[in-house]
Amino acid sequence: MPDTDIAKESLSSAEPLEFQLPFRALPERLDKVLARLIPEHSRSRLQGWIEGGHVLVNGQPGRIKQMVNAGDKLAVWEQLPPESLAFTPEPIEFGVVAESPDWIVVDKPAGLVTHPGAGNWQGTLLNGLLHRYPELGQVARAGIVHRLDKDTSGLLVVARHEKAQTHLIRQLQARSVSREYVALVHGRLLRPGTVKMEIGRDPRVPVRMAVENPIAPKTALTHYSPLRAGLMGGDIPVTQVMCKLETGRTHQIRVHMMSLRHPLVGDILYGGKLAGGAARQLLHARALSFDDFSTGGRVAFEAPLPDDFQQVLDDIAWES
Repeated sequence: MPDTDIAKESLSSAEPLEFQLPFRALPERLDKVLARLIPEHSRSRLQGWIEGGHVLVNGQPGRIKQMVNAGDKLAVWEQLPPESLAFTPEPIEFGVVAESPDWIVVDKPAGLVTHPGAGNWQGTLLNGLLHRYPELGQVARAGIVHRLDKDTSGLLVVARHEKAQTHLIRQLQARSVSREYVALVHGRLLRPGTVKMEIGRDPRVPVRMAVENPIAPKTALTHYSPLRAGLMGGDIPVTQVMCKLETGRTHQIRVHMMSLRHPLVGDILYGGKLAGGAARQLLHARALSFDDFSTGGRVAFEAPLPDDFQQVLDDIAWES
């Protein structure tokens, strides 16, 4: 037995790491013991393994706060970190409006995360793209060049090869990709306008973006135009708005409309309310146009409002 008095045998990937605690060991919590025995893994990850039934103590499933004692035998089945599955193909449902040898125009449903990240390593649009278009595994970020928020529906373009991806990214940088959105906002918005306010991380709420004292702010430009106004539920004034982006900052429309004191209906992160049957922020990327890589000509696409958004609009008493 080694000097540590801990017998550790690393077997095949299908077999566990095995430990026997030294006979002079004092009682200690299982998660703390494992954090010392397998220091290459974080304690929170080890706790997840315990909760998932991947750790046995004397042949029985362990518990995070369980006290282990001298002579106890531990078996640990190491699990892949969730981020290792980020680029795994998965059969994810999403609409395709059009495609060419150079690009794919996707109609993303609300509720689908665009790209894997913390808390969403699987079940994303990227995973679905890799399943439906395996060749995208050879393109950075599976060809994704811009994103939509999880609960925003509508159009985005995906490049099918690196040259097309570079071509699209340069258009985004030059602001020549046209992106139009339909939004439903609180209040009565009377006239069109433009918001030009820098956006960065909210210094008080990390999951939010902000225009007031933002962290690492970037230029953001949104044009908006009211389409019609009405009452939701008989007494909540709302306005249907068309927004056009010149830049594509995180949460840009949501933050800019909040800055006008007209937050999106359903956008509780930015002051909106879940009213009139809205279960998400009512924002839909309805139109997209860009220059085609192969022909150089302009291509344009539209996506109708999804059923949940349309149902909310149908129930509003619109002004004539």
